Amino acid sequence: MAVQRVILKYLERISNQEVNIYIFNMSEFSHLDKNGLAAMVDVSEKKISQRAAIARSIVVLPGEVAEKLVNGDIQTKKGSVFQTAIIAGIMAAKKTSELIPLCHPIGLDNCKIDIQVHQHELWIDCTAAITSKTGVEMEALVGASIAALTVYDMCKALSHDIVIKETKLVEKTGGKNDYRRT
Repeated sequence: MAVQRVILKYLERISNQEVNIYIFNMSEFSHLDKNGLAAMVDVSEKKISQRAAIARSIVVLPGEVAEKLVNGDIQTKKGSVFQTAIIAGIMAAKKTSELIPLCHPIGLDNCKIDIQVHQHELWIDCTAAITSKTGVEMEALVGASIAALTVYDMCKALSHDIVIKETKLVEKTGGKNDYRRT
């Protein structure tokens, strides 16, 4: 309700403009309390279960970078691009709760980064798994994202035309609902 009041006060100040007002049910957002304030989800009553998630980042390589691919990797002065990205992605997934404020700190059971070359694109998949009361979607998304950013960092001397095209959840299992992107 507090957020709604702030929005309504703002809308009153700009009342000379046509504005559509949308009232949201705060209970639809798991990270907002009954007053509309940020809150960590209470998982104390949830059951421990096996949970897993796969996230994918797609990196588009310009020709001058793609032509450096040899034996499924790119070697730069900094070293192996893919091996460095794999390590960075795993490290980031383990630190997700330090980066995303309302994520629970968890100890992953497993985390794997897989990088596949599809013409001028890299498909970077991060698979995270845990036996816990909370899921690992954010860990998988962070792992894939940081691996993609590491590829950019290590290859930017070759070209700044590298594009991180998308990052998305591909699949999750465990918890209330399973999900698979079709």
